[in-house]
Amino acid sequence: MKIVRCAKCNVYTLKSRCPKCKTKTIGIKPAKFSPEDKYGKWRRKAKNEL
Repeated sequence: MKIVRCAKCNVYTLKSRCPKCKTKTIGIKPAKFSPEDKYGKWRRKAKNEL
């Protein structure tokens, strides 16, 4: 499952249609790589919990 965003109202969801305005959702790009990864600790922790 990938998180998607509504093109019209910018709501994030996992569904193919926005629950708020019923328009089609679009995929979002991953964050850019940074050697000073501020959220790396939390991302790895969440990944290991799955």
